Amino acid sequence: MNIMITGGTGFVGRNLVKALTEKGHFIYILTRSPERYTDTTNNVFIGYDHPVKDLPAINKVINLAGDSLFGYWTKKKKTVIRTSRIETTQKVIQMMGQMEQKPDVFISGSAVGFYGTSEDLIFTENTSKPGDDFLADVVTEWEQTAKQAEQLGIRTVFSRFGVILGQQGALSLMKLPVKMFAGGRIGNGEQWVSWVHIEDVVGMIEFCMFNEHIRGPVNVTAPNPKRNKDFTRILADVLNRPFWLPVPAMMVRTIIGEMSLLIAKGQYVLPQKAQDYRYSFSFPYLKEALRETERQ
Repeated sequence: MNIMITGGTGFVGRNLVKALTEKGHFIYILTRSPERYTDTTNNVFIGYDHPVKDLPAINKVINLAGDSLFGYWTKKKKTVIRTSRIETTQKVIQMMGQMEQKPDVFISGSAVGFYGTSEDLIFTENTSKPGDDFLADVVTEWEQTAKQAEQLGIRTVFSRFGVILGQQGALSLMKLPVKMFAGGRIGNGEQWVSWVHIEDVVGMIEFCMFNEHIRGPVNVTAPNPKRNKDFTRILADVLNRPFWLPVPAMMVRTIIGEMSLLIAKGQYVLPQKAQDYRYSFSFPYLKEALRETERQ
């Protein structure tokens, strides 16, 4: 199949491109700087201005582009976080609109940040009310933009990613204090971490690509979220480090500002739709997932 992917050079994108290429698919990777990359037998890098008429029929489109959430959320940073997601999604929809033969599915990246934060609520794809913070606002607008693909007759999926465990991404930051023997809970440690191993991220995207009954939001998380205090204790055990020094939430907010809601707050998110459609998780439990990331 011919598959088009934005964000194909990022953490999730590289893993997805590798998995799809190994299965014999041909990947067109949309990037702002195609000249920086070298094409291979099954991977071609193209710009967003690439003429659609010069492309073969594209069967599936995956949209993973967006500026990193990590960094101090200044007014400028927040603008980039929002516009990088909205404008890229709009460009991709415009390209699909120009295609004579439309893709059969459009999977657009999203985040569990849609739900806002809570220590006691349980969120599934049936939760329709978004949160009331910056990230929830961004995700809501992002999904509403992606939803325009439905008007083209394209099955559309919003992949709401949780905290992704792998050698890159959020885990590298979460491991740092633990590795420096300063690991402990953040604040009271009661905030939930809805995590997922990178292998299941790729697996769930593929699952959604080829299951024609799946549409709308899909929580890309493992079925066993952990509170921060438990997550960090298990992480310390896997890394053979002590678990002892709590980090005050106020300190986190002082150091990294509004972005601290990604660490000091959280949400309990269940992958209800994946379970309903019988997706088989490679890593449903945290300790095994963390051990696997250390072996990578």
